Order: sequence, then C-alpha cells, then structure tokens
Amino acid sequence: MPGCDKVRPGMTPYKSTGPGDADCDCLIIGGGPAGLTAAIYLARFHLSVIVVDSGQSRTSLIPRTRNHAGFPDGIAGPKLLERMRKQAACYGALLRNGVVTDLMEDAEGFIARTDNGWFSARAILLATGVVNLRPSMIDDEMHSRALAAGLLRYCPICDGYEVTDQRVAVIGTGTRGIAEANFLRSFTPDVTLVAPTEGHTLNVTQRIELEAAGIAIAGICRAITLQPRNISLDVEGSELVFDTLYPALGSDIRSELAGQLGAHRSDEGCLTVDPHQRTNIAGLYAAGDVVLGLDQISHAMGEGGVAATTIRNDLAKVKPLRR
Repeated sequence: MPGCDKVRPGMTPYKSTGPGDADCDCLIIGGGPAGLTAAIYLARFHLSVIVVDSGQSRTSLIPRTRNHAGFPDGIAGPKLLERMRKQAACYGALLRNGVVTDLMEDAEGFIARTDNGWFSARAILLATGVVNLRPSMIDDEMHSRALAAGLLRYCPICDGYEVTDQRVAVIGTGTRGIAEANFLRSFTPDVTLVAPTEGHTLNVTQRIELEAAGIAIAGICRAITLQPRNISLDVEGSELVFDTLYPALGSDIRSELAGQLGAHRSDEGCLTVDPHQRTNIAGLYAAGDVVLGLDQISHAMGEGGVAATTIRNDLAKVKPLRR
C-alpha cells in the first residue's frame, strides 16, 4: 500500500510497557469506517491502538457505494473496509477479531472483556454502529441475495439516485415510513408505502399527506419473493412487483457497553457526545452511527478523525507525548 514504505522498522508508540500499564493507549470497539479512521489517526500519532471488531459493520453489506467521494466508479463496502484495515495496520494499529461483552473502569483507565480475552486501555472509543431491522419474512440467505442484486436497499441518501424513476416499495408505517417514502418520492414518482406485519398506523392527516405526494398506500405484506430482476410482495393476497424495496423499520443501536458505564444515551439509545466526541464518562469517546447523526460513511469517518485527535490531546494532558 502506498505510504507503508514510510513506516520505519522499529517505530514504537509513546505508551510505556512498565508494570501496571495498560495494554494500549486506546481500545477501539468496532471496525467500521469510524473506528478504522480513528485507528489510522491514532497510529499515526504514534499512540498504541487496538481495534476489536466483530465483523458486522453495515459497510460490509454494501455491494457498491457510489456517493462516497473519491470513487467515481463506486467501491464495494468490503473493499473499502479492507483498504482501511491495511492502512491502519501499516502504521502499527493492531486489529483483532472478537466481541466485547463487558466494559468497566479501573485505576489505569478501562478493562474490556471479549470472547477471546481481556484488554486494558487508557481510553476507549466506541464505534459500534447500529443494526438495521429487517422485514421478518426475509431470511439471511434471501437478505444477502437481495442486497447484492440491489433489490433490497436501506439508505436512500446513499443510493436513492440508483432508483431514479423505478418502482419502489417502502415497508413501514407511521412517521418513519412516511419520511422514507417522501424522501424517495424526490427520485421517482412510483412509490408505495406497504404495511409491515402489524399493519399501518396512519391517521387521517398522514393519509392525506401521502395522497397529496402521490404515494400509494398498500396493506399488510404477507410474504416477499425474489425474481431475477425485481422483488415481489404478497400484500394481502395480491402480488405487487417492485424494482427495489426499502425497509423503514428502524434500527438497534449498539450502545449497551456504554450503558454499563452509565454513559448518557438518547431515548432511542444513541450515545450523547460533545462536539469533540467525548461522552460524559472521562476517557470514553464515541463516533459513527452509534452517535446520533447522518448514518453516512463520510460522516462516520469525520467523527472518527475528530475523536482520535481529541483522544490524542486528552491523553497528552495526562502524560506529555515525547519521542
């Protein structure tokens, strides 16, 4: 990789290795765009950094993103992550597979328990992201095939352009479903809001709003079938065929570890941070989708850079960084 030849043999982080010292200056939990950006920054600050990643970044599910700056032909999510991992490793970041199950404070900073052992760190960056909620009638195998074919999409900000003038279904209801359908309506005139298994929760005003926007309202989705070039929905016995389906069912926010330490979270579970990505717990930082924001690769990377710089400066206040 370009730039790796500039990493001189024997380069070491500032962290000392005396008795009682932490395993690393910063433990990053989550290896998506936010976590890996922070790892690159921290390693280039000559700080010792370990990334523990469960391999479940939403970026790994993206067949090809075409709105990420610098890639005019697009780039597959797994390929982007692979490049970022190589870049972080070439500057000395240690990448470890695993799941962090417990997080606690100690005299040196923090202790993290994983399914593969324990790590101690002076600072923690949570970049654990979120998990999109899927339609219950789509199993893992179908989900993978639908994503790869572009028949199932989750982010109209990312790929609404790709469904321009296509037949689009949004499965969801209420405020979230209406917002997604209205957003997609700016890309195509053919948008249908389909009820999930529990049915629609739309009041009269919302139904009028959808009608005025030209958005069709369909009943409860009973089954989903993949066709070679489209996706078919069984809506109360009638087959409706679309080019793409967008779930608007919300997401699970992976902020449980921060909750163990008493970090502030929103009602939805997003971590609350200051403008420099600090939580209310000293030494605990957060970046990416686990923080309330735009849920975009570029936004997550920006927060990762901010968090890493803040961590570097905060650690330097405790122990000056000298080579």
